[in-house]
Amino acid sequence: MQKMEREATRRVGADESIFCAAYSEFAPGVLSYLRSRGVEDPEGLTQDVFLALFPRLGDVRGGIKGVKSLVFSIAHARYVDEHRRRLKAPPTIDYDPAQDRRCSSSAEDQLLEMEASGNVKDLLNGLQHDQQEVIALRIVADLSVETTAEIMGKTPGAIKQLQRRALCRLRKLRPLGEDPS
Repeated sequence: MQKMEREATRRVGADESIFCAAYSEFAPGVLSYLRSRGVEDPEGLTQDVFLALFPRLGDVRGGIKGVKSLVFSIAHARYVDEHRRRLKAPPTIDYDPAQDRRCSSSAEDQLLEMEASGNVKDLLNGLQHDQQEVIALRIVADLSVETTAEIMGKTPGAIKQLQRRALCRLRKLRPLGEDPS
């Protein structure tokens, strides 16, 4: 039994040294191959190639040429898989909020516009005292719900409700699309 364990340990050690040599020798070429094929993540796919290589090292025949052939066969197969995956995936388009016609100013944005124009005090006067405080702390001062709750001596849930009610009230006071100036 000990003889089999020693043999297995020796073989794994040999596989590791072959693997390190193969990686040093072929990784730059695999990376270049994958880059030239337009792969989205050539570094990641190169790592996948060598992860797939390691368990198969014991079965390789033909010395260094056999290892090279196996490495590039795996690289090509990974490229084909990635290419097929991209063909099946729906196209992605970067989102540009400036181009989105569906967007409208939120009550927070309107309040910040009012702040910039100096009319925020007038707008806040239409709210209850607690609502004014929540808006001033959450939106104008940009504090977290937890910090605002601590300052006001309320629970985070109460702060969220106060903010929601205040923003609804602001929308009624100043309908969307109304010019702040």
